[in-house]
Amino acid sequence: MKLLDVVALTKDMPERHLQCGQVGTIVETLGPDVFEVEFADLEGRTYASLAVPEDKLMILHHGPVEEAA
Repeated sequence: MKLLDVVALTKDMPERHLQCGQVGTIVETLGPDVFEVEFADLEGRTYASLAVPEDKLMILHHGPVEEAA
């Protein structure tokens, strides 16, 4: 995962009022497997920004994915 990847939560985070499937954007790498993710609504208003471990995220793809070399 890298800066500006669009991601979705794979697990609920009830303590932050977020649930599986909510979509965000990686805005910073905090550690080897931890990313600052910004969650915004369809109007572009941020409603959450928090550190999320990689194991709670999946990258979303908006087109064909090239096969790994």
